[in-house]
Amino acid sequence: MQLRSFISTMTHVLEPVVQKKLRYFMCSLVFVLCVTLLLSIFRSDRMLWLQALTYPALQLSVKPTVSQDPTVGNTVLKGDPAHLLRVNGSRTFLMSAYLEHRTTVKEVRVIAIKLRSERVALQCSLCCQDQLHVSTAVINIHRDHFRFPYGTTDILCPLPSGCESPTHVAITSPAIKRAEKSEFEFLEIKNQKARDSSFPHNFTCCFSAMYNFTNVLQLVQSLEMLQLLGVNRVVVYKTNCSADTQRVLEYYSGKGLVEVIPWSLAKYLKVSQKAKPEQDPGDLHYFGQLPALNDCLYRYMYRSKYVALHDLDELILPQSVNSWLELLPLLEKTYGTERCYMFENNWIPNLVGKPTWSHSS
Repeated sequence: MQLRSFISTMTHVLEPVVQKKLRYFMCSLVFVLCVTLLLSIFRSDRMLWLQALTYPALQLSVKPTVSQDPTVGNTVLKGDPAHLLRVNGSRTFLMSAYLEHRTTVKEVRVIAIKLRSERVALQCSLCCQDQLHVSTAVINIHRDHFRFPYGTTDILCPLPSGCESPTHVAITSPAIKRAEKSEFEFLEIKNQKARDSSFPHNFTCCFSAMYNFTNVLQLVQSLEMLQLLGVNRVVVYKTNCSADTQRVLEYYSGKGLVEVIPWSLAKYLKVSQKAKPEQDPGDLHYFGQLPALNDCLYRYMYRSKYVALHDLDELILPQSVNSWLELLPLLEKTYGTERCYMFENNWIPNLVGKPTWSHSS
């Protein structure tokens, strides 16, 4: 009995140590794999050509009486800016449109960027079976604007009777002249069909606002570790990066892991490079991070079982299991499905001031 008690005590004491060493071993293994992979990428004599990925275009210009499918282009990795539509007579910029299946009454949700102080009425023009249906728009500006003049905005378009599956939407001012309606610019309405099983991807991770990025080792380490945790799609909203970073993005895009979406709003707004206006004045918070994350969330809502909003320099590491594939079922068993989870964030400051020494006389 004493021997059994001793073994039980030692097992209880050593278990945390073994887990800690196991996590250390996994991180070390990832680091070695990343270095090896980098060497194989940059020592290769052949060019790593991008295998094109496709993603829905953000803009479509059509006549109101014409019903056609949008042209879907290939993903471009050369830093092309995001293409927004400006609403005539308003300081509102449109990004993308999605059919909303979760509300009691179906509606179209247009993700936009809007001047918060502007008071303007907007209307929706919906293309349904070669006909144009008009409804009044409901404008909801997100509260997390960080006191910048512009904020991420949802423009909601209720579906009128006889228009259950609109294909395109234009947002305009009610004061627009009838003769100008032939010049409407339409957004394709995505997420036409809801899905609750058999998703193309299990875990999708959204990286927003990659700007002036040069840390190649960190990028490779993050992408490799995310794959070990169960992620099979990473979406990067890229403003700009170094040539070496570009080659890494092209390599992982060719493998089918990464989708790169050009994301530079400088053509439309003065975008702040900081989180608060007193740190860097501008029109919009932190390179337009929030509208990018909102777009990624809806873009993959029915293409991925789980979507994580994740910074490139952060990592969610489970403590009791080895991957997100094991972690999420445990959370759902405890808290139920259809939940949003926030994880504790611990960070180490990298700006340390010079100490001030006081000398007594």
